[in-house]
Amino acid sequence: MIDSGLNAKLRSIPAMEELLNAPRALEFYASLGREQVKTIIACVLDEIRRELCAGVVPELPVEELALRRAETALQKRAFSTLKPVVNATGVVVHTNLGRAPLAAEALNAAGAIAGAYSTLEYSPESGGRGRRNDHIEWLICQITGAEAALAVNNNAAAVLLALSAVAAGREVIISCGELVEIGDSFRIPEILAFSGAKMLAVGCTNSVRIDDYRAAITENTAVLLKVHPSNYRVEGFVKSVSREALAELAASRSLVLMEDLGSGLLCRLKIPFAGREHSVKDCLEAGCDIVTFSGDKLLGGPQIGVIAGSKTLIDKMRGHQLLRALRVDKMTLAAFEATLRLYLSGRELEIPVVRMIEEDAMALQKKARNLCRLLRETAANAGQSADFSFSVVETRDAVGGGAFPANELAGFGVGVRSVSRGAESLAAALRAAQIPVISAVREGQVILHLRALLAGDEKRIIAAFTGMFAGS
Repeated sequence: MIDSGLNAKLRSIPAMEELLNAPRALEFYASLGREQVKTIIACVLDEIRRELCAGVVPELPVEELALRRAETALQKRAFSTLKPVVNATGVVVHTNLGRAPLAAEALNAAGAIAGAYSTLEYSPESGGRGRRNDHIEWLICQITGAEAALAVNNNAAAVLLALSAVAAGREVIISCGELVEIGDSFRIPEILAFSGAKMLAVGCTNSVRIDDYRAAITENTAVLLKVHPSNYRVEGFVKSVSREALAELAASRSLVLMEDLGSGLLCRLKIPFAGREHSVKDCLEAGCDIVTFSGDKLLGGPQIGVIAGSKTLIDKMRGHQLLRALRVDKMTLAAFEATLRLYLSGRELEIPVVRMIEEDAMALQKKARNLCRLLRETAANAGQSADFSFSVVETRDAVGGGAFPANELAGFGVGVRSVSRGAESLAAALRAAQIPVISAVREGQVILHLRALLAGDEKRIIAAFTGMFAGS
């Protein structure tokens, strides 16, 4: 027997037609279509019915609860969940926030190609089919000194294609200390296995010698593989083998020396610890036959993976069946080509990642003082000066993307404290802004790091606080 109180609550749930014809629902027809609006509302009403039948006490009158939940659900589905954010974390190459923001020229190039037909795989000179890789190969070779180069959709794909083409069914020797996991469960041993190659790990976690490699070589060995340690470092007693020594050994045994550099560094960075990260050119000059690297880390371009080095080896990869599955789309190629041309012309400081990493701490301090002043004025105008305080603070920023994990960049930011709410609550409120502001929390306050801010981000931060104050 159904409780009369429950019956009354169930009857108070608004009818579908009533909700469909409500002014707020009508606003979503253009973005979702009437049928989708109806489906979303039906799910909301079913959820409320289940809760009521389960004895859940509604926090609002049922009719109002239905209207609010329906509007929230429609809002969630009506707008893209992939949206720009303000990176106030101090991490320049932030994987979760999309890694490298593109240079203006790269954005313009991608936009121009996206809305038009193009010469992606067409040669105007011959009137016949062209190769999409031709748009970037010469540029990569000029910048890195490689004989040939090939681009695929990311660096994991570059490693997979390279190993599949040159080592499938054969052995790959790698140091135990380089059997890394990078980010979202990308593990070197698993990539090796997937490529069809057999892995032979030599040495110890913290120590490997050239004799370890030499003793492991058999008639079935194809590759000596060196892998960038990315987001970790082994400290203390550590021994490794130089690229030059590995190159000499590989050449003497007719083996391939391959390095997964990962970071994609193409130029010398003007930071104190820059020498700890080798560029693609360094690796090739040291004797690596092929080097794989990312386009969206220190290189500062779009997500892409590059294989650079020996023409003979690259040509083997061009003919591999995997290449078609891993090829790069036209917008990515256009953005990557534009980024490479900035390097070629010596204009790398126009690339946001390079500029951010090299920005002087004193310049950041000046920006922090200005933002601090603007935030105080915003709080005063909203009558929030008694609740909120703002101060310029020193920060320790990070390059990110697995590069220089043990090193920090000295910077400045703005510390924010509130009397009425904790730091975590304040950070959550900033994330809820129309353009989310992603900050750091330290020592009981929100820290807005200045290093990774882009043009216009200060205004977006002010807008986020203005919205928060209005809702207080």
